[in-house]
Amino acid sequence: MRSSVIPIAVVGAGALALGAALAVVPNAGGEPVPAETVADEQAMTMQDALEQDLGLTPFGAEELLRAQEEALAVEAEAAEAAGEAYGGSLFDAETRELTVLVTDPAYVEPVEAAGAGAEVVDHGTDGLARVSRELGEAGPPDGVVGWYPDIASDTVVIEALEGADTGSLVEAAGVDASAVRVEEVDERPETYADIVGGQAYFMGGGRCSVGFAVTDGAGAPGFVTAGHCGTAGTPAESGDGTGSGVFEESVFPGSDGAFVRATSNWNPTNLVEGADQAVTGAEQAPVGAAVCRSGSTTGWHCGTIEARGQTVTYPQGTVEGLTRTDVCAEPGDSGGSFVSGSQAQGVTSGGSGDCTSGGTTFYQEAGPLLSAWDLSLVTG
Repeated sequence: MRSSVIPIAVVGAGALALGAALAVVPNAGGEPVPAETVADEQAMTMQDALEQDLGLTPFGAEELLRAQEEALAVEAEAAEAAGEAYGGSLFDAETRELTVLVTDPAYVEPVEAAGAGAEVVDHGTDGLARVSRELGEAGPPDGVVGWYPDIASDTVVIEALEGADTGSLVEAAGVDASAVRVEEVDERPETYADIVGGQAYFMGGGRCSVGFAVTDGAGAPGFVTAGHCGTAGTPAESGDGTGSGVFEESVFPGSDGAFVRATSNWNPTNLVEGADQAVTGAEQAPVGAAVCRSGSTTGWHCGTIEARGQTVTYPQGTVEGLTRTDVCAEPGDSGGSFVSGSQAQGVTSGGSGDCTSGGTTFYQEAGPLLSAWDLSLVTG
């Protein structure tokens, strides 16, 4: 394997469509989920999910997606104007306003001239990233399930089970106590790897879903998926048995990604499963933006991006660099596509909760995975 990776997923029988799920790593009960499709029973489009989960009208959903596309263009210009003082970006889905954080008051005016709101912070993304790295180097004690930079509060949030000794972690890391805060959680996140796909592929004793169709540097087709689906060399077969491939790259834990090279009868497409939503790129939406997920168990669900750079201590090991969302997911949704509008965001890694009571779900971004293995997203 070439370098540490990042994950993505969704499966295709015959065609590599985007947006299913994955089923390889055992669930909490230790057994894979039975191989039957569930999402079709509640199939809906991304537009439907935006309306249902975010309480939007059809017009409101369309307006939100347009506003986010416009915000991406403004963010690029404002971030350039902020230069080294850039501390992150926040999008408010209710007001449709973009705020760019800066660590130097002198850059407020240039950012505002670029069309974004501006707010001065002490740490910003770079400062919070340093705190996160130092926490990781110190090593989490039992009961600490992860941490993430919350740019809205300009702190790193340490998530811990009741009774965890978070004070020793902060002390061992030598970080400024004012730069961190602790939140108690009820359960440890787990990978959603006991999954079945809408369009599934099989490998060994499990099933997974294709994340996003890609081509490698030589133009050969394949797809990215979750690393805990299989190790390098593991054979894969499409759900209808007509297509085949092999895991060429795989990383988990640390990251959670894999590249499966198609060896016969798998034709890549840029469509997300369960909808006519075409993927046209992999530009990352800002924190606060609406994001939607497609999975084989629960179909489409939407929510917002809460943070980037999340570290999660899964039972199988620690994974860094995840993006945190309040989108729900359940076993079987692992590996499914996260998209914002027409832009691929990443692949479902794991989380906690469910789609009845709500939950937290993490994904790994698409861009670093594509770069690590010289892959190109299929966009047409």
